[in-house]
Amino acid sequence: MICRHRLHCGVPLLSQVCVLSLWSMGNMSTTKAWNGSSVTMFILLGFADHPELQAPLFVTFLGIYLVTLAWKLALIFLIRGDTHLHTPMYFFLSNLSFVDICYSSALAPKMLTDVFQEQKTISFLGCAAQFFFFVGICLTECFLLISMAYNRYATISSPLLYTAVMSRGLCTRMVVGAYVSGFLSSLVQTSFMFQLHFCGPNIVNHFFCDLPPVLAEYNCFTMVC
Repeated sequence: MICRHRLHCGVPLLSQVCVLSLWSMGNMSTTKAWNGSSVTMFILLGFADHPELQAPLFVTFLGIYLVTLAWKLALIFLIRGDTHLHTPMYFFLSNLSFVDICYSSALAPKMLTDVFQEQKTISFLGCAAQFFFFVGICLTECFLLISMAYNRYATISSPLLYTAVMSRGLCTRMVVGAYVSGFLSSLVQTSFMFQLHFCGPNIVNHFFCDLPPVLAEYNCFTMVC
């Protein structure tokens, strides 16, 4: 259901009425957001406009996903198994490979199962969970790259003190901090976004729940001043 409220605030004498109306609308929107959204599920359009490409895309994406899993897992086992690679850089690289596996697994399975579905739907909570893990993994990867950059900086600026500066304890704390910071930031974003009152239409012009297409569903109130 689409519920639009238009306010015409061009008349100065009605400015106080406009302010009160906006305040009441905000309260109403917040109340509805906490009590539940009008949208209980989303329809992911994906590649629905090109049904003839669904089979080739399925094979392509499945191949890319399996190759990614195999390559990243092999890299992790190689780093863990070879004692010569137990250095800070390879420690960060193994965690980055794990994050890449999580990144692909957060999107690919749902996308692959939806390829041959007549109606590609995802529940409201499922969409929120997918967005939470997607953003959290992306931010974690960014923080890990920052840690790897600091590691290279320590290597170049203090080569004699490198082993003392980049100790195993510091590397572990940096990785844990990357995960905590990434998913905590994602939790804040997800909480703010999915407490909005989505009025529909519940069609997401994407193959997963990303920020811009999902926010396009938040169209309950339109103000014209």
